[in-house]
Amino acid sequence: MDKAVFFDVDDTLLDTSSFAELARKAAIDLMVENGLPLDNEGAYKLLKEIVSQKGSNYHKHFNVLTKTVCGEENPLLIALGMVTYHNVKFSLLRPFPRTTEILIYLKSKGYRLAVISNGLTIKQWEKLVRLNLHYFFDEIITSEEVGFEKPNKRIFEEALDKMGCKAERSIMVGNKFEVDTLGAVNTGMSAILVNSNISEQEKQKIKDENLDITVIGNIGDLDTIL
Repeated sequence: MDKAVFFDVDDTLLDTSSFAELARKAAIDLMVENGLPLDNEGAYKLLKEIVSQKGSNYHKHFNVLTKTVCGEENPLLIALGMVTYHNVKFSLLRPFPRTTEILIYLKSKGYRLAVISNGLTIKQWEKLVRLNLHYFFDEIITSEEVGFEKPNKRIFEEALDKMGCKAERSIMVGNKFEVDTLGAVNTGMSAILVNSNISEQEKQKIKDENLDITVIGNIGDLDTIL
């Protein structure tokens, strides 16, 4: 039976949180400059509220923003926001240091690699293609196609089934304690927590419950434990 390592994408393989913020601010600046009747700070605050309410995978944040502020959707402002957001986002898109090196290392050790993501399938493939990381992955399993989000066991079970791997021979690598690593462990997998601001309470939970979760600084340290 094959050995497998499953990865989360956002803030695990690449830093999406910081570039998304910069891209949204750049979009807002241009929209305000071109007539959105709010100041930059107020418009950005409203956009953040819309993203929080609709979720980051919703694709019409700027539509909602202009309708809320202007009373109707403004096609020009929406287009300015969308194009600026995507241009800035993709210009900043970078994998974390040593990511490619680690993926090559894991392949050389005989691991099969896949992604388990709470997100849209095309969006996640797009990020990997832009970073030239898609060659490493056999499958991408997303909440969009499965109908369940991490930490629900169903998405992990679907991923294991799709890869033809047993849970006890599989590892989940992610940056969120409950969503990525605890969800995986509850499915019978091992887990590695990276790039995480893990709390003392969560560290104690790992110790008290003897959870099969290893905490490391970043993805570049994977070769020290695998």
